[in-house]
Amino acid sequence: MTQAPRVYGTEPDAPATGPQPGRTYRELVGGPLDGQLIEVTGWTDDEITAGAHLIAPRNAYRPGGRTSYGPTFSRPDGPWVWEGDVP
Repeated sequence: MTQAPRVYGTEPDAPATGPQPGRTYRELVGGPLDGQLIEVTGWTDDEITAGAHLIAPRNAYRPGGRTSYGPTFSRPDGPWVWEGDVP
């Protein structure tokens, strides 16, 4: 059985961490959060276009530092790609 992708912000061992019906997600590709989903339900188009700096368990600066993900111009409704770690 294939496990559903984990949603960013949920505990790895928590039940029902996969996507929920009626919600909108973007897949995170590359970097320390690769393969997770971020829920963007209720975000404005500007917020989605800007991407996000997300807390990551591992990055170049320290555990719990931030890492940047955002959409690509060629696929604005597609997955968010890793842009690098931020202090």
